[in-house]
Amino acid sequence: MPPFDIPEGDPFGPHNLPYGVFSLAAPAQRTVGVRLGDQVLDAGAAARALGSPHAGLLARPTLNPLLAAGRTTWSEVRRTLTEAVTDPAHRAALAPHLHPLSAVTLHLPFEVADYVDFYASENHARNVGRIFRPDAPDSLTPNWKHLPIGYHGRSGTVIVSGTDVVRPSGQRKGPADPAPVFGPSVRLDIEAEVGFVVGVPSARGKPVAAGSFRDHVFGLCLLNDWSARDVQAWEYVPLGPFLGKSFATSVSAWITPLEALEEARVAPPGRTHPLLPYLDDTDAEPAGYDLRISIAINGHVVSEPPFASMYWTAAQQLAHLTVNGASLRTGDLYGSGTVSGPAPEQRGSLLELTWNGRDALELPDGKRTFLEDGDEVTLSAWAPGPGGLRVALGEVSGRIVAG
Repeated sequence: MPPFDIPEGDPFGPHNLPYGVFSLAAPAQRTVGVRLGDQVLDAGAAARALGSPHAGLLARPTLNPLLAAGRTTWSEVRRTLTEAVTDPAHRAALAPHLHPLSAVTLHLPFEVADYVDFYASENHARNVGRIFRPDAPDSLTPNWKHLPIGYHGRSGTVIVSGTDVVRPSGQRKGPADPAPVFGPSVRLDIEAEVGFVVGVPSARGKPVAAGSFRDHVFGLCLLNDWSARDVQAWEYVPLGPFLGKSFATSVSAWITPLEALEEARVAPPGRTHPLLPYLDDTDAEPAGYDLRISIAINGHVVSEPPFASMYWTAAQQLAHLTVNGASLRTGDLYGSGTVSGPAPEQRGSLLELTWNGRDALELPDGKRTFLEDGDEVTLSAWAPGPGGLRVALGEVSGRIVAG
């Protein structure tokens, strides 16, 4: 058995150590923790007990100071924590700072600066094209293979896993309706995504190269970009998503550092169009990630999208996000876009799974085309780790409540 009685092969073992922010009881102070099995280690208290010079970065109510510290510090902190939880000599010093996961309250782990959402899955984009443009000669828009399409979202409505999602209201108008009406969305959907968390900022006017991705991005998490499809359909022409997307974006309480995912790095799909130099990854190191995602509605798995199939990588997205001179800030969050695989059971949204409501999903508690009040959606995922182990990502869940 590994140290601290963690079962062998636990996907939240010492090879993982994702970061979060927790408190023990209201109004107890929030502080940084790392997950170890079904326990949370108070990272700041542990660092102080071991005399670590990084204790000040970890005894904070948010991850932002650690995020801003940079890649060298990230590696040093991770190495210190890994040694601490795997060396039996430290068990007595750390034991008082380990808390059952069930006994803590988890919080949004970082202060979100800006939020950007991309559209990086070719399978998803083609499905959407076939649904809404069935007669088009190509289901992709002309720009899709040339740049990572994205939009700027609303950072103030990024919420931590477990937070209820209030059904949004807005204008909607069906094709046959004479005029728009106002009311609660009747086509509330999910988007299963992966979010990337920026640590080191950049200067305005200076683009960040794709090769600098791991110098700026600290880690990743699961992300559900809830979508009101009926509101979105009426409002998005010509400026794009607005109220149909800005009401809630759920993220995991745990941020997995990129260093924990070295064995999960894979090459993206083959490029079918030549790319401009700032996006060209022909000779780049593998920048995709082999993440296996599951989507469950009320505990019933409805889809298992593979992140390895994403056409555009997070490194390319970062390069495109900044190529016009836009600066990065500590705490910036950008979503991959909906993750969908080539098979019907690998689609990352209800829009695709039900083909825009045409084909209802059969769930144990009834049929669904879009989400009903009381439905709870949970995303979970794992990736290949060292020595055949799995690296689990923190799940992200949310329950729909009436507005």
